[in-house]
Amino acid sequence: MDDELRERVEAAGERAALFNALKHGNDPDVGAIMGPLMGENPDFRPHGNEIPGVLGPVVGEIASMDEPARRERLAEIAPDLIDELEAEAETDEHVLPDLPDAEPGAVVMRAAPNPNGPWHMGHARMPAVIGTYKERYDGEFICRFDDTDPETKRPDLDAYDAILEDIDYLGFEPDRVLKASDRVETYYEHARELIDLGGAYTCDLPGEEFSELKNAGKPSPNRDKDPETVREEFEAMVDGEYAAGEMTLRVKTDIEHKNPALRDWVAFRIVDTPHPREEAADYRCWPMLDFQSGIDDHLTGVTHIIRGIDLQDSAKRQRFVYDYFGWEYPEVLHWGHVQIDEYDVKMSTSTIKSLIEDGELTGWDDPRAPTIRSVRRRGIQGEAIVESMTELGMSTSDVDLAMSSVYANNRDLVDDGANRYFLVRDREDDPAVERDVVGGPEAGHPPLHPSHEDRGDRTIPAGRVVVEESDLPANGDRVWLKGFGCVRHVRDAFEYVGDDIDMVREEGVDVVHWVPADESLETLMRGVEGDVRGRAEPAIADADVDTVVQFERVGFVRVDAFDPEPADGAGGPTGEEDLVVYYAHP
Repeated sequence: MDDELRERVEAAGERAALFNALKHGNDPDVGAIMGPLMGENPDFRPHGNEIPGVLGPVVGEIASMDEPARRERLAEIAPDLIDELEAEAETDEHVLPDLPDAEPGAVVMRAAPNPNGPWHMGHARMPAVIGTYKERYDGEFICRFDDTDPETKRPDLDAYDAILEDIDYLGFEPDRVLKASDRVETYYEHARELIDLGGAYTCDLPGEEFSELKNAGKPSPNRDKDPETVREEFEAMVDGEYAAGEMTLRVKTDIEHKNPALRDWVAFRIVDTPHPREEAADYRCWPMLDFQSGIDDHLTGVTHIIRGIDLQDSAKRQRFVYDYFGWEYPEVLHWGHVQIDEYDVKMSTSTIKSLIEDGELTGWDDPRAPTIRSVRRRGIQGEAIVESMTELGMSTSDVDLAMSSVYANNRDLVDDGANRYFLVRDREDDPAVERDVVGGPEAGHPPLHPSHEDRGDRTIPAGRVVVEESDLPANGDRVWLKGFGCVRHVRDAFEYVGDDIDMVREEGVDVVHWVPADESLETLMRGVEGDVRGRAEPAIADADVDTVVQFERVGFVRVDAFDPEPADGAGGPTGEEDLVVYYAHP
């Protein structure tokens, strides 16, 4: 790292550490600022191994300041961040706006997932926001599976339960769970009523031919059929007497409407592919989403709908049906799409499914997959995702969610409970190296948690130790093995120097993590950027599977398995590991 880059890292790190310390009211930590720092400065990323060492003295200096001194320094170097802190302090506790015309106890909202696969991270926004509004207004949360497309977005039978598990993980429980494929007869009943009201007609024109007429503002010759004929032909659709494409039922709107997308839209079509659910496999006449969803929103008493800004035409189509029936349309709020950084994999159910089928991902919970199941396996709490999603508000513009925001929220949730351990990574560009320790205690005794003395210490044997090559001091220089003491690197060994902490505080001796060479656990750490192998200290064997711990100077991880079985797909355990963990964040 050249001097210019080092100065930039120090300056950016000082701003980030001061802001973090003032925002959270505690001492800064290198790990806590690494994510945001890398996100805001992409050119820092190639130097990720060196940056913690540059930030250490900066963070240490800030840790020695009291709050007024920190605020004064931040105001001096980044007054805009002081303004941001003050603005956050003044922000109302409700980040989400109030719902229009909402009455406490009478708000009903729905999430309407298509169960064509487990949820990716973008899907988390809807239940997070609806669940939050439910709690604010003492309302009702409906989960309705919109699964009436057995062909194009074919339902995945495992996805129904997977999505409900995701909602539970986010901290919410739907008051009602419905499957649209269970309600086909209800849609038929309303189609028949709509036909009797003169609001729908059967049409046998090929799609391209109808589009030409529609775009020219001209009606289909089927438009003026009498209701009796329409009813007979619709019953023939229901009875399966037509093949796909031979007949549709269209809602009669305004054939000269200024928006061609609203002109006489399709309410029902024939799908020859059977539905995967046995209960719905016999149906061939299926409602289109705008018809099915519109009917269900009314029948289930939905008062407020949230949908993407790109779906504004859905409300306009459905209003034609509501007008025929004399129904009042729910309040509608639109928002833009949410984009999420960090992942190389596209946030798309079909893309993720294809990568799994091709063996490029091990499953929906592969840490490289941008899925809810994946972040859950990494030890990220659902509450952290909900907080970040609701903080996005309800803008109609597309919004970006930085995963560093999720990580910051999660760090607040797990830091206090996460015991500390050491992991020495063994990477191609920074391999693990072994050294004998000459003199000193037989073992090191770092604390399980620096803020909880009552949890006790760990015992790390110190006869022969392993460190990361980048932490190895030059011959003749010293380094502090955390929890053990100071050693000098002499003739490919570590000679014990002593345990006077002033060597760190006043003489600038670096503090590093380490593990015993003989008793450490072969470890696989799986993360967004791929798998990393290393060796963990033996005390981690006391941790339970599914708990979150912190590997000091590395980050928070979730303990996934001890003595794991080899993986069937790409990546994953080989059977040689003692321990598998999933990396959460710095």
